[in-house]
Amino acid sequence: MTILGHSIQELFLYFLFYSFLGWLMETCYCSLHERRLVPRGFLYGPICPIYGCGVLLMILFFTPLKGNLLLFYVVAVIVMTSWEYFVAWLLEVTTHVKYWDYSNSRFNLKGRVCLWVALVWGVLSYVVIFWIHPAVERLYLRIPLWLVNSLCWVLGALLLADLVLTIRQLALVSRLMKSVTSAGEALQLQLALGRAELADKLDEQADELRRLRREQLARLEKYTRRFRKHYAKMTVSASRYRPTMEDLRAAGALALEELQKKKEQLQAARRRNK
Repeated sequence: MTILGHSIQELFLYFLFYSFLGWLMETCYCSLHERRLVPRGFLYGPICPIYGCGVLLMILFFTPLKGNLLLFYVVAVIVMTSWEYFVAWLLEVTTHVKYWDYSNSRFNLKGRVCLWVALVWGVLSYVVIFWIHPAVERLYLRIPLWLVNSLCWVLGALLLADLVLTIRQLALVSRLMKSVTSAGEALQLQLALGRAELADKLDEQADELRRLRREQLARLEKYTRRFRKHYAKMTVSASRYRPTMEDLRAAGALALEELQKKKEQLQAARRRNK
């Protein structure tokens, strides 16, 4: 079985080779940028299927346009950018994870594609179709058919196992994210209810404080009136005893005068005895 002149085995090996090449390119770029090893891709194996499928699109549909470089470049930019946008959307919908984000780049579309990456896709398409793939195709034609079939079976089985493990892991992550989301929503609801209950309690406490304040003010007013009443009585009572206090002062003065006289008499008697 062939597709546009290429066998299924041929296209499958091309897919794996360019998926690995894309993984290697992205891993090197991200590792140099982060200054640490950053394996790319969402599969366990060292492949990025977006590059493998992208190159298959180039091989099947761009090769007939090799005679018109301008048309080749424009079509490559449009097709590959559309492909990248579709894959980004599909991964976000199925895995709830954003594997790349161009939101910080100018002229981006929802962070999934942007202008400079689209232009790079056009250049990569030219490099692949005119330089890299001709050498890869010549290498493939030298591989015996039995080895091609064996490689397809072995690598296909490994790819299938990788896909199964990845899908299971993604399903687990999706369930965990849903549970976390549900827990977050429940927590927000509890916080909202708690805030409402706290507001009610604060209102009740505020009412109680206002009631106590009114009672304290009433008691203070009562004691103030009582104090004023008693103070007026105390003032009147003090005026009654004012003459008695003057008499005491006069008696004290007389006593001091008598003491002074006795002292002088004693001193005079001592002088006479001498």
